[in-house]
Amino acid sequence: MAFEIVERESSGVTILDLSGRLVAGESSGAVREKLSELAAAGKNQVVLNMAGVDHIDSSGLGTLVMCHTTLNRAGGGLRLYNLTTRSLQLLVLTKLATIFELFDDQANAVNSFFPGREIRRFDILSFVESQKVKRHG
Repeated sequence: MAFEIVERESSGVTILDLSGRLVAGESSGAVREKLSELAAAGKNQVVLNMAGVDHIDSSGLGTLVMCHTTLNRAGGGLRLYNLTTRSLQLLVLTKLATIFELFDDQANAVNSFFPGREIRRFDILSFVESQKVKRHG
């Protein structure tokens, strides 16, 4: 399956629906290129819908960190939502869950760019606890 990026917008925030494997090579390059284009165009508030991403390797993680840094330096930010259990486990294991702002749904991810709006972040502690319960039975 080829890696795909579909761009859309909500409340002036760019949303990228990603699908496929975010790994070394074309997919990581495509994400870096897309986010560089957006930052250059002044679209520095970006939300990534990760529902369709079924695998992330170390290059994919590096790409997400690089894009996060690029957008923050441009005065914006990067938010992630709809992560698979496997992707969440990877972010927790690598401690990157402390760097990225994670959300359950698009509305909360988009609203996080607007200081006056109420938001609910992804509850990483509950996720970690649920993983311990699954492991221990």
